[in-house]
Amino acid sequence: MADESGLSYDIRKAVRHLRRVDPELRRLIPRIGACKIQLAGHKSPYEALLRAIFYQQLHGKAAATILQRFKDRFGAGHLPTPEQIVAADTRSLRAVGLSRQKIAAIRDLAAKTIDGTVPPLAEVRRLPDDEIIQRLTAVRGIGVWTVEMLLLSQLGRPDVLASSDYGLRKGFQIVYRKRRLPKPKDLHAFGERWRPYRSVASWYLWRAADAAKQVKSKNSRKAR
Repeated sequence: MADESGLSYDIRKAVRHLRRVDPELRRLIPRIGACKIQLAGHKSPYEALLRAIFYQQLHGKAAATILQRFKDRFGAGHLPTPEQIVAADTRSLRAVGLSRQKIAAIRDLAAKTIDGTVPPLAEVRRLPDDEIIQRLTAVRGIGVWTVEMLLLSQLGRPDVLASSDYGLRKGFQIVYRKRRLPKPKDLHAFGERWRPYRSVASWYLWRAADAAKQVKSKNSRKAR
Protein backbone atom coordinates (compact mmCIF):
# COMPACT_ATOMS: atom_id res chain seq x y z
CA MET A 1 0.00 0.00 0.00
CA ALA A 2 1.43 3.37 -1.02
CA ASP A 3 1.54 6.13 1.57
CA GLU A 4 0.00 9.54 0.82
CA SER A 5 3.52 11.03 0.91
CA GLY A 6 4.35 9.10 -2.26
CA LEU A 7 6.24 6.35 -0.47
CA SER A 8 5.70 2.73 -1.46
CA TYR A 9 4.88 1.71 2.10
CA ASP A 10 2.43 2.75 4.81
CA ILE A 11 4.15 4.99 7.37
CA ARG A 12 1.38 4.42 9.91
CA LYS A 13 1.96 0.68 9.72
CA ALA A 14 5.69 1.27 10.12
CA VAL A 15 5.13 3.43 13.21
CA ARG A 16 2.88 0.80 14.78
CA HIS A 17 5.58 -1.81 14.20
CA LEU A 18 8.31 0.35 15.77
CA ARG A 19 6.19 1.15 18.81
CA ARG A 20 5.55 -2.54 19.28
CA VAL A 21 9.16 -3.73 19.04
CA ASP A 22 11.04 -0.90 20.80
CA PRO A 23 9.98 0.70 24.13
CA GLU A 24 12.26 3.71 23.63
CA LEU A 25 10.76 4.49 20.24
CA ARG A 26 7.32 3.98 21.73
CA ARG A 27 8.11 6.85 24.12
CA LEU A 28 9.86 8.99 21.51
CA ILE A 29 7.30 8.85 18.71
CA PRO A 30 4.51 10.80 20.51
CA ARG A 31 7.00 13.51 21.47
CA ILE A 32 8.19 13.99 17.90
CA GLY A 33 4.81 13.56 16.22
CA ALA A 34 3.83 12.13 12.86
CA CYS A 35 6.60 10.86 10.61
CA LYS A 36 6.97 13.19 7.63
CA ILE A 37 9.40 11.45 5.31
CA GLN A 38 9.05 13.07 1.90
CA LEU A 39 10.61 12.03 -1.38
CA ALA A 40 13.10 14.56 -2.74
CA GLY A 41 11.82 14.61 -6.32
CA HIS A 42 12.29 11.94 -8.95
CA LYS A 43 15.87 12.38 -10.09
CA SER A 44 17.62 9.59 -11.95
CA PRO A 45 20.60 7.97 -10.17
CA TYR A 46 22.86 9.80 -12.61
CA GLU A 47 21.37 13.19 -11.71
CA ALA A 48 21.31 12.48 -7.97
CA LEU A 49 24.92 11.30 -7.88
CA LEU A 50 26.12 14.15 -10.07
CA ARG A 51 24.64 16.64 -7.62
CA ALA A 52 26.08 14.68 -4.69
CA ILE A 53 29.58 14.93 -6.16
CA PHE A 54 29.24 18.70 -6.50
CA TYR A 55 28.13 19.08 -2.87
CA GLN A 56 30.83 16.87 -1.35
CA GLN A 57 33.08 18.79 1.05
CA LEU A 58 31.59 22.16 0.10
CA HIS A 59 29.14 24.51 1.77
CA GLY A 60 25.75 24.53 0.09
CA LYS A 61 26.00 28.03 -1.39
CA ALA A 62 29.45 27.43 -2.89
CA ALA A 63 28.38 24.09 -4.36
CA ALA A 64 25.21 25.62 -5.82
CA THR A 65 27.25 28.38 -7.48
CA ILE A 66 29.65 25.90 -9.09
CA LEU A 67 26.76 23.68 -10.17
CA GLN A 68 25.04 26.62 -11.88
CA ARG A 69 28.26 27.54 -13.70
CA PHE A 70 28.53 23.91 -14.77
CA LYS A 71 24.99 23.98 -16.21
CA ASP A 72 25.71 27.29 -17.95
CA ARG A 73 28.85 25.80 -19.48
CA PHE A 74 26.64 23.43 -21.46
CA GLY A 75 24.20 26.18 -22.37
CA ALA A 76 20.89 24.46 -21.68
CA GLY A 77 20.25 25.54 -18.08
CA HIS A 78 19.99 21.95 -16.92
CA LEU A 79 22.38 19.11 -16.21
CA PRO A 80 24.34 17.85 -19.22
CA THR A 81 24.01 14.32 -20.50
CA PRO A 82 26.67 11.72 -19.66
CA GLU A 83 27.83 11.91 -23.27
CA GLN A 84 28.37 15.66 -23.00
CA ILE A 85 30.47 15.24 -19.88
CA VAL A 86 32.65 12.57 -21.48
CA ALA A 87 33.24 14.85 -24.47
CA ALA A 88 34.03 17.97 -22.40
CA ASP A 89 37.67 19.03 -22.10
CA THR A 90 39.36 19.35 -18.72
CA ARG A 91 40.14 23.06 -19.09
CA SER A 92 36.49 24.04 -19.50
CA LEU A 93 35.47 21.93 -16.51
CA ARG A 94 38.21 23.43 -14.37
CA ALA A 95 37.02 26.89 -15.40
CA VAL A 96 33.66 26.42 -13.65
CA GLY A 97 35.42 25.69 -10.35
CA LEU A 98 35.67 21.90 -10.31
CA SER A 99 38.72 20.27 -8.74
CA ARG A 100 40.60 17.61 -10.66
CA GLN A 101 39.25 14.99 -8.26
CA LYS A 102 35.67 16.02 -8.95
CA ILE A 103 36.25 16.09 -12.68
CA ALA A 104 37.56 12.53 -12.47
CA ALA A 105 34.50 11.56 -10.41
CA ILE A 106 31.90 13.05 -12.76
CA ARG A 107 33.64 11.56 -15.78
CA ASP A 108 33.59 8.15 -14.13
CA LEU A 109 29.91 8.62 -13.29
CA ALA A 110 29.17 9.57 -16.89
CA ALA A 111 31.08 6.58 -18.26
CA LYS A 112 29.39 4.15 -15.87
CA THR A 113 25.99 5.60 -16.76
CA ILE A 114 26.69 5.06 -20.44
CA ASP A 115 27.85 1.47 -19.92
CA GLY A 116 24.84 0.65 -17.71
CA THR A 117 26.59 0.22 -14.36
CA VAL A 118 24.56 3.19 -13.12
CA PRO A 119 21.01 2.26 -14.12
CA PRO A 120 18.22 4.60 -15.26
CA LEU A 121 15.45 5.48 -12.84
CA ALA A 122 12.95 2.94 -14.16
CA GLU A 123 15.46 0.12 -13.69
CA VAL A 124 16.80 1.19 -10.30
CA ARG A 125 13.28 1.21 -8.90
CA ARG A 126 13.10 -2.54 -9.52
CA LEU A 127 16.47 -3.39 -7.96
CA PRO A 128 17.05 -4.53 -4.36
CA ASP A 129 18.87 -2.15 -2.02
CA ASP A 130 22.05 -4.25 -1.85
CA GLU A 131 22.46 -4.32 -5.62
CA ILE A 132 21.88 -0.58 -5.88
CA ILE A 133 24.59 0.03 -3.28
CA GLN A 134 26.98 -2.32 -5.05
CA ARG A 135 26.47 -0.74 -8.46
CA LEU A 136 26.46 2.91 -7.46
CA THR A 137 29.46 2.72 -5.13
CA ALA A 138 31.43 1.48 -8.13
CA VAL A 139 31.51 5.14 -9.17
CA ARG A 140 34.62 7.02 -8.13
CA GLY A 141 33.99 9.19 -5.07
CA ILE A 142 30.60 7.67 -4.22
CA GLY A 143 30.43 5.92 -0.85
CA VAL A 144 27.82 3.79 0.85
CA TRP A 145 26.38 6.72 2.85
CA THR A 146 25.63 8.70 -0.32
CA VAL A 147 23.76 5.76 -1.83
CA GLU A 148 21.89 5.13 1.42
CA MET A 149 20.62 8.71 1.34
CA LEU A 150 19.50 8.19 -2.25
CA LEU A 151 17.67 5.01 -1.25
CA LEU A 152 15.90 6.79 1.57
CA SER A 153 15.08 10.22 0.15
CA GLN A 154 14.98 9.63 -3.62
CA LEU A 155 13.63 6.09 -3.89
CA GLY A 156 11.68 6.01 -0.63
CA ARG A 157 12.95 2.61 0.46
CA PRO A 158 11.51 1.53 3.84
CA ASP A 159 14.45 -0.33 5.37
CA VAL A 160 17.54 1.88 5.18
CA LEU A 161 19.83 2.34 8.18
CA ALA A 162 22.83 4.57 7.48
CA SER A 163 24.66 3.42 10.59
CA SER A 164 27.76 5.54 9.89
CA ASP A 165 25.75 8.78 9.85
CA TYR A 166 26.76 11.09 12.71
CA GLY A 167 23.29 12.56 13.24
CA LEU A 168 21.74 9.13 13.43
CA ARG A 169 24.34 7.94 15.93
CA LYS A 170 23.84 11.11 17.99
CA GLY A 171 20.08 10.59 18.02
CA PHE A 172 20.57 7.02 19.19
CA GLN A 173 22.91 8.18 21.97
CA ILE A 174 20.28 10.66 23.18
CA VAL A 175 17.22 8.41 22.94
CA TYR A 176 18.88 5.38 24.52
CA ARG A 177 20.85 7.46 27.05
CA LYS A 178 24.30 6.20 26.09
CA ARG A 179 27.46 7.80 27.44
CA ARG A 180 29.19 7.58 24.06
CA LEU A 181 28.22 7.58 20.43
CA PRO A 182 27.51 4.03 19.27
CA LYS A 183 29.91 2.49 16.83
CA PRO A 184 28.33 2.01 13.39
CA LYS A 185 28.50 -1.77 13.71
CA ASP A 186 26.73 -1.65 17.09
CA LEU A 187 23.99 0.63 15.77
CA HIS A 188 23.57 -1.66 12.78
CA ALA A 189 23.20 -4.69 15.05
CA PHE A 190 20.73 -2.92 17.35
CA GLY A 191 18.69 -1.76 14.38
CA GLU A 192 17.89 -5.30 13.30
CA ARG A 193 14.85 -5.15 15.59
CA TRP A 194 13.42 -2.27 13.53
CA ARG A 195 13.26 -4.23 10.27
CA PRO A 196 11.57 -3.85 7.84
CA TYR A 197 11.11 -0.16 8.69
CA ARG A 198 14.58 1.08 9.61
CA SER A 199 14.08 4.19 7.46
CA VAL A 200 11.27 5.36 9.73
CA ALA A 201 13.27 4.57 12.88
CA SER A 202 16.13 6.59 11.38
CA TRP A 203 13.83 9.56 10.75
CA TYR A 204 12.79 9.63 14.41
CA LEU A 205 16.38 9.39 15.64
CA TRP A 206 17.39 12.26 13.37
CA ARG A 207 14.53 14.34 14.74
CA ALA A 208 15.62 13.52 18.30
CA ALA A 209 19.13 14.77 17.49
CA ASP A 210 17.69 17.93 15.91
CA ALA A 211 15.48 18.60 18.94
CA ALA A 212 18.42 18.22 21.33
CA LYS A 213 20.50 20.60 19.21
CA GLN A 214 17.73 23.21 19.29
CA VAL A 215 17.43 22.96 23.08
CA LYS A 216 21.20 23.32 23.46
CA SER A 217 21.22 26.37 21.19
CA LYS A 218 18.32 27.96 23.07
CA ASN A 219 20.00 27.41 26.44
CA SER A 220 23.24 28.83 25.08
CA ARG A 221 21.48 32.04 24.02
CA LYS A 222 19.84 32.38 27.44
CA ALA A 223 23.23 32.07 29.14
CA ARG A 224 24.68 35.03 27.24
